[in-house]
Amino acid sequence: MNKIFYAFALASVVGLSSCSDFLDQTSPSEMTAENTYASPYYTGLRVNKLYGGMGQDRTYVGDFTIKACLNSDVELVDGIGNTATDRTSERGNMNYNSDPGWSQLSGEWDAMYGIIEDANQIIEGIRSSATLTAGGSNQKAMERYLGEALTIRAMVYFDLLRYFGDIPMKLEASKADLSNAYLEKTDRDEIMDTLMNNLDEAIEYLPWADQVTGYTTEHVTKGYAHGLLAQIAMTRAGYVIREQAKEGYETASYSDPVYPTQRPGAAERKALYERALSHWSAIITNGTHNLNPSFENEWELINKLQLDKTYHENLFEIPMGENVTGELGYTVGIRMNGVTTEYGYGNSSGKMKVTAPLLYSYQEGDTRRDITCANFEIKQDGDNTIESMLSNAPFGMYVGKWDPRKMNSTWLENNKKATAKHCTGINPVKMRYSNVLLYYAECMNELAGNPDANYEGSANGLTARQALEMVHERAFTEKTKQAAKDYVAAIPSDKDAFFNALVDENKWEFAGEGFRKWDLIRWNLLIEKINEFKQTYLTELENGTYQETIYFNYLDANKTKIDYSSITWNGLPQGKTAADYQGSAKSFGNSKIGTGSDTQVDTNLPTISSGLVGDDVPVKNRYLMPIASTTISATNGKIHNSYGFAD
Repeated sequence: MNKIFYAFALASVVGLSSCSDFLDQTSPSEMTAENTYASPYYTGLRVNKLYGGMGQDRTYVGDFTIKACLNSDVELVDGIGNTATDRTSERGNMNYNSDPGWSQLSGEWDAMYGIIEDANQIIEGIRSSATLTAGGSNQKAMERYLGEALTIRAMVYFDLLRYFGDIPMKLEASKADLSNAYLEKTDRDEIMDTLMNNLDEAIEYLPWADQVTGYTTEHVTKGYAHGLLAQIAMTRAGYVIREQAKEGYETASYSDPVYPTQRPGAAERKALYERALSHWSAIITNGTHNLNPSFENEWELINKLQLDKTYHENLFEIPMGENVTGELGYTVGIRMNGVTTEYGYGNSSGKMKVTAPLLYSYQEGDTRRDITCANFEIKQDGDNTIESMLSNAPFGMYVGKWDPRKMNSTWLENNKKATAKHCTGINPVKMRYSNVLLYYAECMNELAGNPDANYEGSANGLTARQALEMVHERAFTEKTKQAAKDYVAAIPSDKDAFFNALVDENKWEFAGEGFRKWDLIRWNLLIEKINEFKQTYLTELENGTYQETIYFNYLDANKTKIDYSSITWNGLPQGKTAADYQGSAKSFGNSKIGTGSDTQVDTNLPTISSGLVGDDVPVKNRYLMPIASTTISATNGKIHNSYGFAD
């Protein structure tokens, strides 16, 4: 079938269930569309297929959870040096050295549009069903399914347009004669406006998390629909690189002469921020979702595959199934270097890395640092499984949020038996309550003009500063919480200064989760922050911020578990010598500026995001991916690449 059909093939009525029930397949044989959508039961199976579609490598198992979100200023693809220019792999493409011939692009396009096709069929089927207006519990069920399909379709379209730019918008099921299969691109603004209107409808139908028995955060909830709409509104208000200039829009100072980077004018931005604020406020005032008081426990629950029924910090988690699907903790997470007696099969290649400047940017006492930045690996040493510190890896630290040491006993038992890839089942989280609070703070600061003023539509008078404080303080223990309070209080009551604080908080809170790149793009800060990260590394290297050797102690006599609180990241404490520590490792300060031959400074650093930053990039601000050549060739001339990419 032609690729322009976008995987819009007529889908069979097959239900896929979650780690609770999305991954079990059920096939009601020979069901007609009329019969399917007359029954809430069979409609539910069709909706479950949407969740199953998100459990593919080319959708949300790997690509749109991990790869698509690289590179930012804190998250790097595991590909530097010569591999950073390899246009046939994610290493080159995520360093913005993109090519329409990269084989994964067409798979991503087809798989994501496949979910959209299923959603279109479901939406049409439900709208045409008499059960939708029959009253009673059946009507309520059908409304909920309609809300789920509208929200999932909106989410998939939103992720596609952030990745590819202008794309075809198809909101009807495919016809057997392919008469509606070949479509031209639709402007992103039009797509986002349509999605927001769809979500306004979906919100009316969806329940809050656990409001209905069994309706957990592994379903798209009313809270997530509110949040997604608001997120789209803020993206719509932000900067994007465009195929051509739009009248009345503001052009960024750093902009390509052919493909301008623009955002809407002030009046339209204000309306969009007000729209977003109303939805962030709805989430906050409802009270279903809250911060887990412990940042560490938030991540322990995620690793253990336990849904948070107390705080509901996660508004929506895409359901995976242990030993069935899930790349988090496998290709991203703390490095498991080979088979170990304690944990079994080595299952973290570390496709995503974080950086030395990120580690050193955290405020002292911030628990997020050691949960996020894992400067060690787990491996077997004789009879013992040990934690081994990395040596001088300023761009190669692992993301510690996904941690085999925190995973549940079932995973551990199965992983010890594994001899090949063993999927973790860890759910990708599409939005957390800390996202809500920081987005809310951004809207309030933008609309009120400073972080301490109120604005009509606020959540019970919650100011921007108060929302930021909730996120920042949560990361600190009782012993260090006063330092966190002092930090937030010291942020000037100035719109720009507070915005900069939000940009920093975004980094500290979400590094490794794949949110930051998209926020930096809409702020038009992606290039600036990548360059800033590179300069910060050189400055900190030159001024002695980084030690040549770090020292640390162990928690046990066999020296298998590192005491992370003992690591001398900031030099030997007063009165201490190297002899006071059991372990040591060469660290970031071992690199040297000016030699012309240092691996980190002269080989690796220049290649990071090399297709986006520098004086000779082919197209300024080209963070978008090209549409695959194989996809374009099947479009009957309807679609062509832009932004300087060839077809």
